[in-house]
Amino acid sequence: MEKEKMFEQELSYIKKEEYKTSLIKILESLPEYWYHEAASSTGKYHPDYALGEGGLLRHSKAAMRIGYELLENPAIGEKYTSREKDLMLMSLLVHDGLKLGIPEEKYTRFDHPILMGQYIIENAEKFGLSSEDATFMQEVIKTHMGYWTTDYQGNDVLEKPKTKYQNFVHMCDFLASRKCLLVPFDKENKISV
Repeated sequence: MEKEKMFEQELSYIKKEEYKTSLIKILESLPEYWYHEAASSTGKYHPDYALGEGGLLRHSKAAMRIGYELLENPAIGEKYTSREKDLMLMSLLVHDGLKLGIPEEKYTRFDHPILMGQYIIENAEKFGLSSEDATFMQEVIKTHMGYWTTDYQGNDVLEKPKTKYQNFVHMCDFLASRKCLLVPFDKENKISV
């Protein structure tokens, strides 16, 4: 119930009740660090609201809110079914859920999009997701880094987005990481507009 209260705003964006239940189960399963770590340890790649205690949580909420706002625009939203919208929004909220891996590591795992996507697949039944819905989420989460696909050693690790769904999720994550776009949060980590 505590997670439901913490995410009541985000849960309201999801239309299908079963997906709301699934999302709560995913959120309850995420490592505790996801609720407390900053989105960026250096501050180089994220705006101020995504830094410090709870920054990763705020970044994830901002990415989902940006997705929600875009999908509410008929010029954009009419291109997607209600199911696709729900699954993309759910994916946006949890896309960085394993950013530091399992068990928790000191630094960001470059392959965290793959880890999180695989986590959804491996736990689909526990989360109440069909294999088709889990695969959809895996596909959009694993490419959320967009064109940043090479690790610090220059190895090509991640896939680039190819589908309209993958591109949408990447775009929302990208926008949530831009320093020129500020999302206002209150002291309870809720978006205040």
